[in-house]
Amino acid sequence: MARVWDRIREKIARPAVSGRPGAGGGGGKRTRNLFDAAAAYVSARTEDDQDRMDEAASWVSPEALSFGVSELACRAVLVLARERDESPRKVARDLLGLPAA
Repeated sequence: MARVWDRIREKIARPAVSGRPGAGGGGGKRTRNLFDAAAAYVSARTEDDQDRMDEAASWVSPEALSFGVSELACRAVLVLARERDESPRKVARDLLGLPAA
């Protein structure tokens, strides 16, 4: 089963060409993938920079961006859980301001 997920991630992580402006494209610029888009989108959102959010969102399809943001959130929660020596569930609930379950 792990091989299946590895193959899915490999396929999704390839540079996306979605037909949207800024996605794929030539001009000698580096093609963005969903993880580039997710990192740029989330960092722009934390700084409340709508222009950068819109730019990052244009690099890949909405579905790919959603997957990338979700993957980034999972990884961030795991890193924080390890640093705090707490469960990922507790860290996620703390980040969202939810009471202990």
